[in-house]
Amino acid sequence: MSRAPMWRAVAALAVIATSLLLALTMAPRLGLDLRGGTQLVFETKDSPTVKADADATDRALDVLRRRADALGVVDPTLVRSGERRIIVELPGVLDPREASAVIGKTAQLNFHPVLGPAEGEDRDAVADESGQKLKLGPVALSGAGVTDAAARSDPQAGPGWFVTIDFKEPGPWRELTGKAACAPPGDHKRRVAIVLDKEIISSPQVDESIACEVGISGGTTQITGSFTPQEAQNLAVLIKGGSLPVPLELVEQRTVGPTLGADAIAASAKAGLVGVILTAVFIGVVYRLVGVLAAVALACYGLISYAGLVAMGATLTLPGLAGFVLAIGMAVDANVLVFERAREEYGAAPRRGLKAALDRGFKNAWSAIADSNITTLLAAGLLFWLASGPVKGFGVTLAIGVLASLVSAMLITRVLTAALIARIGPRASGIGSIGRVRTWLTRRDPDLMRGRRLWLAVAAGLLVLAGAGLVTRGLNYGVEFTGGRIVEFGTSKPVDVAAARQAVADAGFPSAVVQQSDDAISVRTGQISADDVVRMEEALDRSVGEVAKQRDELIGPSLGEELRRNALIALAVALAAQLAYLAFRFRWTFGAAAVAALFVDAAVVVGAFAWMGKPIDGVFLAAMLTIIGYSVNDKVVLFDRVRELWPVRRGEPFVRVVNTAILQTVPRTVNTGLGALFILAALAVFGGDSLRDFAVALLIGIIVGTLSSSFVAGPAAIALEKRTTQPPPVPAAPRARPARRDGSGAVV
Repeated sequence: MSRAPMWRAVAALAVIATSLLLALTMAPRLGLDLRGGTQLVFETKDSPTVKADADATDRALDVLRRRADALGVVDPTLVRSGERRIIVELPGVLDPREASAVIGKTAQLNFHPVLGPAEGEDRDAVADESGQKLKLGPVALSGAGVTDAAARSDPQAGPGWFVTIDFKEPGPWRELTGKAACAPPGDHKRRVAIVLDKEIISSPQVDESIACEVGISGGTTQITGSFTPQEAQNLAVLIKGGSLPVPLELVEQRTVGPTLGADAIAASAKAGLVGVILTAVFIGVVYRLVGVLAAVALACYGLISYAGLVAMGATLTLPGLAGFVLAIGMAVDANVLVFERAREEYGAAPRRGLKAALDRGFKNAWSAIADSNITTLLAAGLLFWLASGPVKGFGVTLAIGVLASLVSAMLITRVLTAALIARIGPRASGIGSIGRVRTWLTRRDPDLMRGRRLWLAVAAGLLVLAGAGLVTRGLNYGVEFTGGRIVEFGTSKPVDVAAARQAVADAGFPSAVVQQSDDAISVRTGQISADDVVRMEEALDRSVGEVAKQRDELIGPSLGEELRRNALIALAVALAAQLAYLAFRFRWTFGAAAVAALFVDAAVVVGAFAWMGKPIDGVFLAAMLTIIGYSVNDKVVLFDRVRELWPVRRGEPFVRVVNTAILQTVPRTVNTGLGALFILAALAVFGGDSLRDFAVALLIGIIVGTLSSSFVAGPAAIALEKRTTQPPPVPAAPRARPARRDGSGAVV
C-alpha cells in the first residue's frame, strides 16, 4: 500500500472513532420544539432616561436570568440576540402566562411610604392588592438596594408562607419602616407599598412591635400574609429580580407540548430510516459494489454529522432534524459524481484498470463537488445569518451535513473502494460500463438544444402561471411574517371543523381562521393574550370534546414585518451570492444563466404554494434557500462539464458543446435527484404536518431545478454567449514530461 492510501485509511479510522466516541459520550441538545417548553423573545425599548443599547440589554438580561433562576426552571437558557433582543427558553414551562408575567415585568421596583387612601379622582393613586386606591409618597428605596428575596415557611410558627428580603444597606429600610411605625395599627400610613410596573405587588403593615422612629434594623425583613406557596414564590421572584434598566416588549412567544416534540422526533427518525434504506438500495442497484460501499459511507456520514452537532453544542430543532435527514440525500451527490466520472475514465481507457479509473474519477470530480458544496454552504450561512428561531438551527445542521458529506464521500468512500476495487471484475464493480442511460443517450445523441427557444417559452409560461397564482390567490403568509398568534390543539377524536369554528367564534374570536389537519385543530388569530387562548381552549372543550394545547406561537407585528423583510433580503442575497460565485468560478454568462434558471425555480415553487394556499413561513424560507443551493449544484455540474469540453472542441459550435455537456451529465442529475426524492418522499409521508409542507416545497423545487438546468440554464447560456465579446477558454497547456535518458547516465 502506498503512503497516500495508508494515510487516508488512518484518517478515516480516526474520524469514525472520534465520531463514535462523541456520539456515545455526549447527549444532543434538543430545541424546545422537540422537548417541550416555552420560548420568549423580548425587545428592549428606550426609556426617558436610558437608551436601549447593547449594554442596557445585557443588564436587563442579568435581571431576567435572576428571575428565571428563581422560578425554579430546570436548565433555562437566556441569550442576547443582536443589540436589543433577549431570547428566553424555559424547558417544561407550558403555560406562557406565568412565565411572561413574572420574567417580563418591565418597570422599576420601588418601595414607597403610604400617605393614606386616595381622595376623589387622584390620577397618581395606585390600587393595592384588594383594589383600594392608595396615595403614595415619593420613592424611599429602589429595587437596586435589594440583594436577595426568598419564599419560606416555618412549621413551628404556623402553616403559612412568608417572603424574606435582604437589603444592601440597612439604613433606608430602617428609616422607611420607622416613619411608618409612628402611625397607629390598622392605619394605612403604617403600610409600606412595594410597587412594580406602576402596580402594588405587596403593601404590608409594619408589625406592632416596631417602635416609632426605630424601624426594622439588621438589613433584613419578612413579609407575612395569607400567601399560597406559589404566590410567595412569585412575589420573591419579582422582588429579587429587581429593576430592569429599560422596558421590555414581548415580540415572540413559542410554546410546544412535550408530546408533539416526541412525535416529531419519532416521525423524523422513521422518515430518515426509510429514506436512507431506499437511497442505499437505489445506489446499490445502480452502482453495484461501489454503490454498496457508498451506502456504508453514508452510514458513517450520519454518525459524523451527529457527532459534529453534539460536539458543537448545536441545538437540534425540528427543521434541523429535517436538514439532517435531507443532507443524507445530498450526500449521495458527491458519490454519484465520482462514480460517473470513474465510469467515463474506464470507458476511455479500460487497459489502465479499475483502480486507475476510480482514482481519476475522484480527481476529476473534485472541482464540481467543491463548487456545488460551497454554494450549499452559502445558503446555509444565509439561513444562520438572516433567519431566527428553529430555522437558524436548520442552517447549522445543513452546514454540518455538507462538511460531513465531503468527508464521507472523498475520504471514507475512497478508502473502502480502493481496498476492494482491485479484487473484483469490471461488471461487479459498478464502474465497468457507462450505464444503460448513458449508452442510450450516446447511441441516439438527441439534439435537445435545437428546441431551446421552445424550452425558454415553456419557462416563460410557468412564470406567467406562477404570477397568476400570486395575483389571484395571493400568498398565505404565516404568523411569522404577519404577526399574530397561532395555536394548535390536539383532539382525542375526529372533530367537525365547522363546530370548532363556531366554538372559537362564540368565545369572542369570529375572525379567527380555524383549520383541521389529522387529529389537530389550528387556530390563527391576531394579537391575543394568553388568557384569550385559555378562554378559547375552554370553549373548544365544551363544544367538540376534550382538547389539549400542543403548540402556541405569538409573533409581534414589528417582528413579523422584520422577518418578512429579512426573508426577501435572504432570497435576494442568495441569488446575488450565487451569481457572484459562479461568475468568479466560471464566466459571467454562465453565472447569469444559472441565476435566471434559479429565478424560474423559485418563482414556480412560490406560485405553486400560492395556488395550493399553503403557508409561507420560516420553514418555507429554509426550503427555498435549500432549493437554491441544491439547484445551483446541478448548474455547477453542467457548466463544469461545459468548461471542460469547450477548449477541446473549439471547432464545434457552442450550442453543440452545451448539448453534449447536458447529455453527459444527465445520469448524474437523474441519480442524484432520485436519491434526494427518496428522502423527501419519506419526509412527506412520515414527517407529519410540520414537515410535510417543507418536503412538498423541496419536492417541487428539486424536480423543477433538475429540469431547469438543462432546459433553462443551457439555452440561456447559449443566448448570452452570442452577446459577449469574451473569447472562449484556451485549452490548458500539457505538462512537460521529463526527457527520457538513454543509457545509465554514468560518466566514464
